[in-house]
Amino acid sequence: MPSSAVTSTRLADRLNSRRRTDPGRRWVRVTMAVLASIGAIDTGSITLKRWGLLTPLVCPGGAEGCDKVLNSAWGSLFGQPLSLFGFLAYTAVLLMAVLPLVLKGEARTALNERSWWGLFLVSTGMAVFSLLLMGLMVFRIQAFCPFCVISAVLSLALLVLSLVGGEWDDRGQLLFRGVLVGLIVLLTGFGWSSAVGRPEGGVGKGVPIPVTGPSTPATLALADHLSRTDARMYSAYWCPHCHEQKELFGKAASEKLTVIECASDGRNSQAALCESKQIQGYPTWEINGKLDSGVKPLAKLADLSGFKGGGL
Repeated sequence: MPSSAVTSTRLADRLNSRRRTDPGRRWVRVTMAVLASIGAIDTGSITLKRWGLLTPLVCPGGAEGCDKVLNSAWGSLFGQPLSLFGFLAYTAVLLMAVLPLVLKGEARTALNERSWWGLFLVSTGMAVFSLLLMGLMVFRIQAFCPFCVISAVLSLALLVLSLVGGEWDDRGQLLFRGVLVGLIVLLTGFGWSSAVGRPEGGVGKGVPIPVTGPSTPATLALADHLSRTDARMYSAYWCPHCHEQKELFGKAASEKLTVIECASDGRNSQAALCESKQIQGYPTWEINGKLDSGVKPLAKLADLSGFKGGGL
């Protein structure tokens, strides 16, 4: 091939690369960056709240719906809040949207096309998984969480914008990769949600998961002491952390505790009492007239309540 033809081809490639980053396409990246920032703030706030590093969030429509969704069995993955993985996904989108706008020269050209593929594939996975979570929220958890809906809407908007912003010369390849990623995320999500949502034996509507662990003389003595001193544990039947707290006591000892059911649809609900106490999260202990939220080690409960027995 003559050198002039090679030069012309290279010039054409550079012009095409520049067209993909011209001001007409910048608005898509900027919009995606803004939406990803909102999503990161949304999921980041939920994560910090779940870690106990942030005060309870104001949930439109009432806190119980948000708590029921976020603290459900589907609210965690690998022992971490599911919102943490959403935060990481939004952060990745933010970086892929912004970097080609701030880099210069060849680095910018090389990253531009690859970043569009990254934005498309990540947002496809996010959108599919968000729709799966919406289905779980409506049909399995049967509660409404505005923060989750916001995240789903943002994920779908990012997917649409990635389709608008990219220069997709090969639509067949675009469709193939999108469907492949969507199917992988959907099938993996179905498997995860089915495993997590497998019902425990003997559990009915509004009834907590049974405690199965054994009690010890020390946990029985602590439970007796907490009951005698009018200590209370405010709980919700769907709360996995409440179940974790009771498992620390074991079956026999947990039955001695004074447990207040705060979920409005729970068996023997005392939702009005929980509201009057301004209970914001579960479990929350009331010991000596003071409220303290979160799962507590048995030694900590003994210290708070003045229990002098050992063996914990």
